[in-house]
Amino acid sequence: MSPSYQGHRYPVEVISHCVWRYFRFPLSFREVEELMLERGVIVSYETIRRWCLKFGQQYASGLRRRQPRPGDTGHPDEVFIKLNGERKYLWRAVDADGMVLDILVQSRRDTAAARHFFRTLLTKTGEVPRVIVTDKLRSCGTAHREVMPSVEHRSHKGLNNRAENSHQPTRQRERAMKGFRSVAGAQRFLAAFSGISPHFRPRRHRMTATEYRTEMTARFAVWNQITGVAGRPAAA
Repeated sequence: MSPSYQGHRYPVEVISHCVWRYFRFPLSFREVEELMLERGVIVSYETIRRWCLKFGQQYASGLRRRQPRPGDTGHPDEVFIKLNGERKYLWRAVDADGMVLDILVQSRRDTAAARHFFRTLLTKTGEVPRVIVTDKLRSCGTAHREVMPSVEHRSHKGLNNRAENSHQPTRQRERAMKGFRSVAGAQRFLAAFSGISPHFRPRRHRMTATEYRTEMTARFAVWNQITGVAGRPAAA
């Protein structure tokens, strides 16, 4: 079901395009405003910000519902991020293909934090993985034994490159935004970002130019469906 745009005076095409630009590329709201102005669309950066807050998570959820079933191997990992100068930790789990399973911003990386993340991961995916692969962080091993003792646990620094590589787009965006301002704000942004950005990042190095264009066309078609652009009558 497409989101409701009742009460919005801008066309769905403009709203979804602004949200796409913001979450797909390392742009500020003001930069999206400028790009839209170049196309002849006058919209304030504050309006774009409200659209991203309102529709970003809805679009991301719609895309996740279209994703294939995740693999049976989970790769949890954590990296530090700065929030107003304070160190926090971004916990992320991906499957063997790099699909994001869950993210969670927490203040610590101890056993309690790992336990909490594993529990939210199980709740979010609704499935118990066959294997989880982590780095050598001891708290992950302890939390694994408490939360999912029946799951095989492989712990080795070199085995978790998939999760570590998945942090790279977030790092790029964090630099562009000059850091996050609050835990809630970081969680809200990253939840939408992790659903939208990967949708438009197929493994291009494994495709020919023709295959890449075909894949991207299909992905834009899915985007238009979940945002409600597809099926709307064309403008006269």
